[in-house]
Amino acid sequence: MKFNTPNKLTIFRIVLIPFFMVFLLYNIFGGEKEIWCRIISAAIFIIASVTDFLDGYLARKNGQVTNFGKFMDPLADKFLVFGAIIAILASDFAIYDGSIISQEILRQAFLWSGIVVIFRELAVTSMRLVVNNTSGIVVSANMLGKIKTNTQIVCVCCVILEPILLPFCGNLISFISCIVMTVFTIWSGLSYLKAYWPYIKSDS
Repeated sequence: MKFNTPNKLTIFRIVLIPFFMVFLLYNIFGGEKEIWCRIISAAIFIIASVTDFLDGYLARKNGQVTNFGKFMDPLADKFLVFGAIIAILASDFAIYDGSIISQEILRQAFLWSGIVVIFRELAVTSMRLVVNNTSGIVVSANMLGKIKTNTQIVCVCCVILEPILLPFCGNLISFISCIVMTVFTIWSGLSYLKAYWPYIKSDS
């Protein structure tokens, strides 16, 4: 199979994930310079997220939509978000102690939001496989699914960058973004289940 530009961007997004995680997990520069690790990890995450919009745009514009792209593009999004959730929860400095929302409250909110995200993504991926096997249909991301992905990206960026850009907000923006991410994650998951339930039911 010859990879076109959109598919190459999808693969590039997957390659960036471990680099993003390393900078968020480890204070590579030592001492109190973890802010640079936070900035670099956020930059990598944003670049990876931009490729998500770019590969879809190029695929539609140039008529390069492929089954590989329709399947791997949302899968790459999941890898990126899963990596971000794991790295943030495992890092000692990714979640800071805010003046409005404490570190512990935000960590718990992000933990349970992350559990919802991971459960939903695995459930929808399993559904995609069942639908593909039973009907040959490749389930691509719908509009609600794209909004869900955007809320996840925004949430991760808020958690990483709020201490740098908006420290006076005291974790409030990060906390709100967790709630919004959770709502759209559940909503989009239910929409997929409703739309493709006949295919799942016919396989049972």
